[in-house]
Amino acid sequence: MTPTAVRVRRAALELFAERGFHGTGIRQLAERAGVSSASLYHYMGTKEELLVALMTDSLERLVADAQAAVATSSDPVSQLEALVRMHVTAHASRPLDTRVGDHEVEALSEPARAQVVTLRDRYEQLWQEVLAAGLEDGVLRSEHPAVARRALLEMCSGVARWFDPAGPLTLEGLADHYAALACRLLGVSPPTRRGGADICV
Repeated sequence: MTPTAVRVRRAALELFAERGFHGTGIRQLAERAGVSSASLYHYMGTKEELLVALMTDSLERLVADAQAAVATSSDPVSQLEALVRMHVTAHASRPLDTRVGDHEVEALSEPARAQVVTLRDRYEQLWQEVLAAGLEDGVLRSEHPAVARRALLEMCSGVARWFDPAGPLTLEGLADHYAALACRLLGVSPPTRRGGADICV
């Protein structure tokens, strides 16, 4: 990807997060990216194609990171902790991706919306599989696993709205704290397990 194409994508991400997809005009996008309106389409295709590219790139990265997180252990509790840490870290460090991904799906027409939703469902399925394995093994507890999964994802995604890297809590500390909260939510009891990076407190 050329530097100009990267600049166009960055400008689109910022504007879609600030103004929404429908609130962002081609002229505004061209001005933010530092290119002419006439040349903009050379780097982005249609505005919807640009939105789809941003959303699919973000979701594909999340799916790959989630698969890598789950692969670090065969223990469902450790896998849960790894997923939470990964999700919190991704959303706190890339808040614009989160804002666009969470709020602009409805702006897409079919089949673009189906493409994005399929990726989102694949990501959530990885979480569901970890929860199901933990429930089957008796190391996690929840009367309503689907509700627990949604609660966890909403809780972890929320850091994109407020985390400040200049604040008193480091990103690593934040991710650890959320992993501990997830453990409590799913009935993982103390005493603390310390045998590496995984810890529920």
